[in-house]
Amino acid sequence: MKLTKLSILLFSTTTALLMCACSEAPKLATVIEKATAVPLTKTSLVVLGTIQDAGSPQITCKESCCKNLFESPDPSRKVVSVGLVDVSTNKTYLIEATPDMGSQIKKLTQLEQNSEIEMVDGIFLTHAHIGHYTGLMYLGKEAMDAQHVTVYAMPGMRDFLENNGPWNQLILQQNIAINALKADSSIHLSGELKVTPLLVPHRDEFSETVGYKIQGPNKSALFMPDIDKWEKWERNIVAEIEQVDYAFLDATFFDSVELNKRDISEIPHPFIIESLEKFEGMTSANKKKVIFIHFNHTNPVLDSTSRAYKTTINKGFRIAQINEQFEL
Repeated sequence: MKLTKLSILLFSTTTALLMCACSEAPKLATVIEKATAVPLTKTSLVVLGTIQDAGSPQITCKESCCKNLFESPDPSRKVVSVGLVDVSTNKTYLIEATPDMGSQIKKLTQLEQNSEIEMVDGIFLTHAHIGHYTGLMYLGKEAMDAQHVTVYAMPGMRDFLENNGPWNQLILQQNIAINALKADSSIHLSGELKVTPLLVPHRDEFSETVGYKIQGPNKSALFMPDIDKWEKWERNIVAEIEQVDYAFLDATFFDSVELNKRDISEIPHPFIIESLEKFEGMTSANKKKVIFIHFNHTNPVLDSTSRAYKTTINKGFRIAQINEQFEL
């Protein structure tokens, strides 16, 4: 990429005000931004967002977990997304097109070497829920007016985009070009990097849902931000964790009492406490692979001083932090 004085400065360490679950009092926590503007020298995965679709603070929320964030936004509260930097080809790829996609692409492309265009080389979609595809709007004529940005999508997701406005305008105006995916069939982005979609059960109102297995030159990762209960999946999640080096897993809610004003059965996810129990028998090495992600604004693990956070960490698991880098 073309470097300027500004672009080679390390991003400042950010002390952010993290709010705990709505049922608890807010507490202070510190998040260290680990990504820098220095281009990566090894093919890597970068965490660009950790929050559930609707963001944090969430619209109309007046509880302690959100109210101060409207006046003092936390820069670490980005909607869930990860990026891939392939140093063998000097290309970048985004997984999820979130409402925060603009700043996420900016951050990701700063890690690419010798790039003068701040745009990724491809975008992978998981499904048609609002936090996972609506960032595509920024590629349209009202914003970037992009040309032929490659979007990787499963058949149902492709049909949804092609047959519903305003998304089909992106195709008609050639802002995006859809590259069709097939479950369990790998896309080879280079000799060092491939991505494989894995179908998962998850309220498929408008499209199917997938997670992704990402294979780099030396290590692999599983990215699965949205799924219904582990028991509904035809695969064995413990076996899948054992096969990779990193497993970014759905942790939307900590437990069943977290939302007291909505029927949690209508928005099923594996609670963190359920995952902790299911993974209890794994070796410590395999537990360290698990990196929880996709946190609802009410989730107490967003507060690193909370009992929920400490319980999760003390049991040997990890909580995803924005801008963390993982070599592949």
